[in-house]
Amino acid sequence: MDATGNEQPLSEIPAGMTPRQARRIRIILASVLMGAVALVLAIRLASRHSVLVVGVYGAALVLCGVVIELSRNGRTRLGTWLLVIGLVAALAADWLLLP
Repeated sequence: MDATGNEQPLSEIPAGMTPRQARRIRIILASVLMGAVALVLAIRLASRHSVLVVGVYGAALVLCGVVIELSRNGRTRLGTWLLVIGLVAALAADWLLLP
């Protein structure tokens, strides 16, 4: 409502992000996280050669790729949840499984 008590038309109410913008943001976020996971994988492999290291961080890389594809197909909420849960699981596995 404005100062005179009249309601604003729907065209003047600011909207949130469009679905296309949300998809682009999630694709960019997943791509950046994929690069970060690849960097951490390289650092961990330099200090310790282990199949478990490759498995944990390889799964995180695959997960980032899946999230990018889900976002391209319009499943942004599912992709966001998978990205968050998967990366938390990868970090937990790194902390618990890898000495």
